[in-house]
Amino acid sequence: MADSPRRRRRKPPKNDEGRMAVLDHLRELRRRVIWCLVFIVVGAVLGWYLYPHTLDFLKDPYCAVPQKYRFVSAGGPKCALIYHGALDGFTTRLKVSAISGAVFTSPLWLYQIWAFITPGLRKNERKYTLIFVFSSTVLFLAGMTLAYVVLKTGMRILLEQAGYGTQAQLTVNDYISFVTLMLVVFGAAFELPLLIVMANMAGALKAKWLKKSQRIAIFLIFLFAAIATPSTDPFTMCAMALPMVLLFEASVLFAVVHDRRKARRKAQARAAEPELADDVASTIDPIPKQLDRSDLSDIT
Repeated sequence: MADSPRRRRRKPPKNDEGRMAVLDHLRELRRRVIWCLVFIVVGAVLGWYLYPHTLDFLKDPYCAVPQKYRFVSAGGPKCALIYHGALDGFTTRLKVSAISGAVFTSPLWLYQIWAFITPGLRKNERKYTLIFVFSSTVLFLAGMTLAYVVLKTGMRILLEQAGYGTQAQLTVNDYISFVTLMLVVFGAAFELPLLIVMANMAGALKAKWLKKSQRIAIFLIFLFAAIATPSTDPFTMCAMALPMVLLFEASVLFAVVHDRRKARRKAQARAAEPELADDVASTIDPIPKQLDRSDLSDIT
């Protein structure tokens, strides 16, 4: 039995150059997005059942603040968050479950993102799939870990600014939103060196351009840290900016080494080409060949 037209459209023919029609790109994007949502929903179900442990984990920076700066109810728990609306407890649990699901399944949906980008890459660039997924996951978790450590000190600094004799009575919705925003912002910021390395390997960012722009990049990193961090204290800003600067410098060093090795390989390839005598005509390919992106970057 012949396949239906709908089934044939779902599996467009592939070619070695990774070219696809616009509609095929949109269908592929839709399929990848659906898979990402499925993974996050499945992870959110697990996060729903692990919510009590996750809440205790997120609440620990607030509980580390001295009792004289936070509200403690008489006869109640020593560290508790309050809520006012009838749906606040449910929405908070739903929000924490969704974020937990995204963190638990991050390698899976990161692979979907890379699989969508892969057809547009050359064959020698497609082998970095596992490296991309592993590196992006490790960097995101490292950023979240640093944010959690910073919160234990930053939360005390923020609550102490009101002065002695005042106590914070935080709602669970506002506190969880603040903490999760800090974790996500730190995790996303740590993906910067990976993006720079990918752009350099693709030929979009050269090492010489990165070296010339180092001062501007460091200034922009501190500016980003000052704007992106939810808190306003300089401790949190520096805690985000300084590791980002170190990671940026590491990515610049990688770009320098990569470009030198690339230039050395090209020089060796040119030296290995046989030299023609002056009275020998050179051969010309009658069919034009598509230029490689690395060649275009060298021209520009």
